[in-house]
Amino acid sequence: MTEHPITPPPELVQQWVDAYFGGTVAQTNFHLDLANRAVQWGADQELKACCEWLSVPCPSYGRELRNARRPKPQSLKEQALKALHSASFQPGTDFRQIDPVRSAVIRRALEQLDD
Repeated sequence: MTEHPITPPPELVQQWVDAYFGGTVAQTNFHLDLANRAVQWGADQELKACCEWLSVPCPSYGRELRNARRPKPQSLKEQALKALHSASFQPGTDFRQIDPVRSAVIRRALEQLDD
């Protein structure tokens, strides 16, 4: 399943499970997954309807709302460029001493390039 910004809290899922089965029932990963998928589907349907409604006066409004609510993760290339950019603006930074997190992102991006 892809990353989704909307997931119900486990306590709420437990309430739903208990209400559905008519008593206290042990919550399982199946229950959590099913609840997450249902909540996410509903949120996606609501977002789709809002984007369509906003697109009537101006098509860019719907796109802007979708991009704000469901941003796409940065590509490895974008992450590497951002890491290089932020490292290059640190006073006294020697590129041989880029911190390990930035270095790992840049290395992974470079490894994906064809020789």
